[in-house]
Amino acid sequence: MKVKGTVREIKERLSTGTEVSDTWIQELLQDSRAGVQKLARSYLRKKDRLEKEAQRISKMWEFEHSFRKQGYHIIAGVDEAGRGPLAGPVVAAAVVLPASFDAKGLNDSKKLSVEERASLRVRIEKEAVAIGVSVVDNTYIEKYNILQATYEAMRRSILQLKPIPEMILLDAVKLPGMELPQHSIVKGDALSHSIAAASVIAKTVRDEWMIQAASRYPEYGFEHHMGYGTPEHLKALERFGPCSIHRRTFAPVNQYVSVSS
Repeated sequence: MKVKGTVREIKERLSTGTEVSDTWIQELLQDSRAGVQKLARSYLRKKDRLEKEAQRISKMWEFEHSFRKQGYHIIAGVDEAGRGPLAGPVVAAAVVLPASFDAKGLNDSKKLSVEERASLRVRIEKEAVAIGVSVVDNTYIEKYNILQATYEAMRRSILQLKPIPEMILLDAVKLPGMELPQHSIVKGDALSHSIAAASVIAKTVRDEWMIQAASRYPEYGFEHHMGYGTPEHLKALERFGPCSIHRRTFAPVNQYVSVSS
């Protein structure tokens, strides 16, 4: 059987979504033309992806909606970037988004491409009610340890927010030293659009910091690995020893301290 219309006409109708019914799609799948069947299967795959993404985005609103119903309207998502690297700072961001924010594309920053993060950052910075960012350097990390440095970065980023948040959402941590109400969400950067936004800001700010550091210390390749313990980075550490932004209390770095002394 052949459905009415040329392959080009059918493709155009599918692309515009004009009069596309489930019955018509099933007819396309039974069409004797391989090209028509291919178009129908491609349309169904795209439709399935869009539906799953819509469900994911809807789920990312659940925590914010729940707390707004309880009377919390200024809700800040907080996240960090840089706990694991051997060099550079830990960066935290706190973001308050409006209830009308379009969360399309938001996700854990590690699951996004460089281009996706950059595009989202522009949109977040343009539309956010408030953003706070804190950079805590390796000297603080060495003195107090990475966990305490992360807490400090988070506290500093929250204190920058105006208006003051009524509720703080965090990714799988409880933040000591804050009197504001807070709620910890396991895998929060994938389940809360506020935390995901903070994740994007923290990651992009830290990456920029490391790329700038790469111009001062080109031998380490920071622009490639952002300070993480990749084979390239470890080889540079073995050859040159740590530089001034390395975390010397971290075991992979500490063993090479004598190389640079």
